[in-house]
Amino acid sequence: MTRVVLAGNYPEHTFEKLRKLLSEKDFELIPVDTAEAYEAMTDAEIIILRIFKAPRDVIEKNRNLKMILRWGAGFDSVDIEAAGERGVVVTNTPGANAPAVSELAVMLMMAVGRKLLCHTESLKSGMWSKNTFMNSSFCLNHKTVGIVGAGNIGRRTAAGVQAFGAKVQYYDPFRLTYEQEEKYGMHYVDFKTLLETSDIVSLHIPLSEETHHLIGAAELARMKDGAILINTARGGLVDDHALAGAVKAGKLSGAGLDGVENEPLKADDELLALPDIIVTPHIGGGTADISDMIIPMLVKDITDFAAGKLLEHVVNQKYLPS
Repeated sequence: MTRVVLAGNYPEHTFEKLRKLLSEKDFELIPVDTAEAYEAMTDAEIIILRIFKAPRDVIEKNRNLKMILRWGAGFDSVDIEAAGERGVVVTNTPGANAPAVSELAVMLMMAVGRKLLCHTESLKSGMWSKNTFMNSSFCLNHKTVGIVGAGNIGRRTAAGVQAFGAKVQYYDPFRLTYEQEEKYGMHYVDFKTLLETSDIVSLHIPLSEETHHLIGAAELARMKDGAILINTARGGLVDDHALAGAVKAGKLSGAGLDGVENEPLKADDELLALPDIIVTPHIGGGTADISDMIIPMLVKDITDFAAGKLLEHVVNQKYLPS
């Protein structure tokens, strides 16, 4: 019997849904929901991860580990090279959280553009701000939204803003086909042009050594005066200190962040002191109904792996023994 560890916190009834779909004869499903229990764990064969991380030490001390499954598309929380060295397959669930994350991206664009937090703070202080921010509030209609990363989430975000009348341009090192660009209404530009000509820049790419601080002081300086930056991907893509400075200086009109470098943020962090920056605590894929999409993908990968079948979403193939 294979020991499958469900590590961390998940939407309600996730354990029961997995238990129903995984054969009790073949798989022992074990919930490990505290950091202490996770750190002490040494006998996992398969691990499902959402919030907890799998650095080299976690991988090495679970000597019978064969597989790690990420709840979501991102896999920077797993040391995929260390996993590959030990023959541990790492998979993710791309596309499953795309609707939820893209909704949040569009919501943040609109909330920042319409000064939602500024109005809320004004009302709390006793100011009826009906006209206070009128000249600095903007809608999506006729704006140019620059999408960085044309994967599942980027394409859904593009569709969302187009529904509100925005134009979409995008940059991705792996350009879409002409037919895809026509289908999704996405015009390709290089990264420099995207920064210089977009009213809103929205990030939808993984975090890696190459993309760390993709948006730093120099890139922020290139952006249009009064532009908005949205990051619903990963903290570390943006130099948050430089971003706070750009908003304070009036270079950008604001930002919406679901990923920040220092999670969890402390209450006195400079990002939280600016009403033109809206920060959410990495909730992009955190909805109760997302499990209905992710759980079947996890179950298929687990059962296919146990049956020796090829897996569709392996993210560390280049590090695995040939």
